[in-house]
Amino acid sequence: MTDIPRRAVSRTAKLAALPLGFAGRTVLGVGKRVTGLASEVISNEIQQRTAEQLFSVLGQLKGGAMKFGQALSVFEAALPEEVAAPYRQALTKLQEAAPPLPAASVHKVLAEQLGPDWRSLFVEFDDKPAAAASIGQVHRAIWKVEGTTPTGRRRGTKAATKAVATVPAGRPVAVKVQYPGAGPALLSDLKQLSRLGAMFRAIQPGLDIKPLLSELRARISEELDYELEAESQRIFAAAYADDPEIFVPGVVAAAPRVLVTDWVEGTPLSAIIDSGSASDRDQAGRLMATLHFSAPMRAGLLHADPHPGNFRLLPDGRLGVIDFGAVARLPGGHPEPIGRLVRLALAGDADAVVAGLREEGFIRLDSPIDAQAVLDFLMPILQPLSVEEFRFSRAWLRVEAARLANPRSPAYQLSRQLNLPPSYLLIHRVTLGSIGVLCQLEAKAPYRGIVERWLPGFAPVA
Repeated sequence: MTDIPRRAVSRTAKLAALPLGFAGRTVLGVGKRVTGLASEVISNEIQQRTAEQLFSVLGQLKGGAMKFGQALSVFEAALPEEVAAPYRQALTKLQEAAPPLPAASVHKVLAEQLGPDWRSLFVEFDDKPAAAASIGQVHRAIWKVEGTTPTGRRRGTKAATKAVATVPAGRPVAVKVQYPGAGPALLSDLKQLSRLGAMFRAIQPGLDIKPLLSELRARISEELDYELEAESQRIFAAAYADDPEIFVPGVVAAAPRVLVTDWVEGTPLSAIIDSGSASDRDQAGRLMATLHFSAPMRAGLLHADPHPGNFRLLPDGRLGVIDFGAVARLPGGHPEPIGRLVRLALAGDADAVVAGLREEGFIRLDSPIDAQAVLDFLMPILQPLSVEEFRFSRAWLRVEAARLANPRSPAYQLSRQLNLPPSYLLIHRVTLGSIGVLCQLEAKAPYRGIVERWLPGFAPVA
């Protein structure tokens, strides 16, 4: 049996061994310092070897390790190239080479969720998974049923009772099947990963993984509920129906642990990042930014899992969006203060920016702070919105990461005086993640115009 728990002792042992290897490399570094080797050489070697071991182990696991790796993948562009290379290799394995769930286990889940006659719903069903996700795997199939049909069991019942809309025969679909035991494995992995903070700081100084892990733990119950994901996907699909730029596949059937949606044919963003043309990179980046800023206003939801595996560039140039397990509910769009304060910062009004940040809880009311220093802290981050067109790049992100993570820098010192209110935590993380993908794409686009159209408060007051 190779479902997600796989043998808890084996999974725990692999994760628990990571800090031991890191301790050994740290001791090695001390030894080399005694021999007179330059400290930056030691640091680079420790970074690289730590990254290789860490991402190799993460790449062998599903569950929380895989989900954490996916969430962290969007920050890969900020890493030094010699560290980023093994990172990218391991992340590719996370998407393409995770051990598949055996066909017998897949069939068992389908029978439990769609009913014992589940095969009658399909013209074809490919037992070999087309993709592996953190808590499930995706199979390609052809949907058969016409008319109204039972498709999923309500919790606590034995009969499949939930109906779906009429669908045509021969419809290509993606069937997402959740790994048995996904919930306990996720929690166990995330608990183990919380002990690896020092390893990640060795790879990227200043990186604190605890908030990310806390957020992942808090959202597990939502991501395990495929019926809830289906509801979110239906909202997105309705909001972007017939849209010329964004495509959201329709939901065909949903059960607590099985989700059937239209199949999306296109080039994965990971392939575009790896070898796409400049025009495809720019197109993907522009549409990523459009989705990020328009979805809260159009759907009342923010797609909160912006790693490249969740997007496809379609042959007609649209951006195909998949996986809606993680969303943020933002009725009315992004919070208006974000756009207003960004506009004030770009206008150079330091005092108004600080007043607004205090009001929103980013600065304590009784905390003395230099308004011009705050503006100087923000302006490099806002550079993409200060011009008509901007090209995101790994080089730009590395400079910013170094500026914000170096304890000796004024930006780092000032950041210690700032606070991130809980209501902004997820928005902040998703925005950073989206920026990470844009930097991987090295995409040039008119980001200011996109933000001006969709971000409340940003457009100049008439």
